[in-house]
Amino acid sequence: MARPRRDVADSGLAFLDVVSCGFGAVILLLIITKSVAPQDTEASAEGLAGDAATLQTAVLSAQARRDALKDAAAEAQARVETLKQELAAQQAAEAALQVQAQRAAEALANAQEEGRALADARQSLSETLQRLLGQNYQARNDLVGGIPADSEYIIFIIDTSGSMFNYAWDLMTQKLIETLEVYPEVKGIQVMNDMGEYMFSSYAGQWIPDTPGRRAIITDRIRSWSPFSNSSPVEGITRAINTFWAPDRKISLYVFGDEFTGASIEAVIDTVDRINRSDSSGQRRVRIHGVGFPVQFAAPPQFQDTGERFATLMRELARRNGGTFVGLERFR
Repeated sequence: MARPRRDVADSGLAFLDVVSCGFGAVILLLIITKSVAPQDTEASAEGLAGDAATLQTAVLSAQARRDALKDAAAEAQARVETLKQELAAQQAAEAALQVQAQRAAEALANAQEEGRALADARQSLSETLQRLLGQNYQARNDLVGGIPADSEYIIFIIDTSGSMFNYAWDLMTQKLIETLEVYPEVKGIQVMNDMGEYMFSSYAGQWIPDTPGRRAIITDRIRSWSPFSNSSPVEGITRAINTFWAPDRKISLYVFGDEFTGASIEAVIDTVDRINRSDSSGQRRVRIHGVGFPVQFAAPPQFQDTGERFATLMRELARRNGGTFVGLERFR
């Protein structure tokens, strides 16, 4: 009988052991939960708070960039509008300038046409008066022996040799001034020596504007201008025609000299005939006038041949090319 009671007691002890272990487990879980869980929660809360702050900062930065882009876009749009207005104003100004340029071109064309008509009428009148009045007209016509003064452009080709410069220069300067006075106003002037060298290198190949100031400079410069010369006008005549002739220009060449030392008068005449061709009406491209200074005729007879050859050459060139040759009777 005693044996069964021991079994009951053993069973109760086992149950108490089980209950004690359960309570111990519960207590252990409570201790673990109490010591670990609050830390994880706190860490999670801090992480969320940091993420929220980061997101807020990113949002604010994005808003700031958006506002900056809006301002830049507004500024760019304002600049575009300004450029559009400037472009419109420039186009309007260009259109106005084109209209003015067209009007100026039309006015110039009309003036040139009127000038050509006036020159034609003047030349026709000169020829008519010359036929009617003969020598009396030549005496009245100008100051250089009846040379027609109907050209719009004049070119002086001057023998700058030692004989001219030393003995005839004052008279040549006087005749140049008188010739300019015959033409109160022309469209262009040029001065070169018989070798084709320009008096003013800055105007090489172009016309010197006709102004009182320019005329004064020419007459002042001529007094001391003495480049090398071979006493043959063919080079100067050739360069003048080849450089300055144009269909719409009335040009006169004035050849001032005292002698011709070239090999052949006929060769010079042929050369000039070739480059100074006639148009359909028989008019040569330019008029060629000659003024002879009789320096050589004051020298001994053996030196007078070159003076006679110059007179012969220029008389024939003037006859063939619509001009006049004047032989002066004095050289001082």
